[in-house]
Amino acid sequence: MQRTLLEAQEGKEYIIRGIETDDEELDAFLFSLGCYSGEAITVVSRLKGGCVVAIKDARYNIDNHLARAILI
Repeated sequence: MQRTLLEAQEGKEYIIRGIETDDEELDAFLFSLGCYSGEAITVVSRLKGGCVVAIKDARYNIDNHLARAILI
């Protein structure tokens, strides 16, 4: 069973297994953040309606819709 970033524990590093979305714009946006298969991602903290993630040397605030598309 595939897990999404919504199920990730805070502070633990995961490897992105894939991006699951039919929205090409969303896919391109995530790719521009460095969010693609094989890349490490960490949930830094949870917020109402989303979370803060660390990808490479940057942090991003993503909403639950985006987090649901990221498979770990």
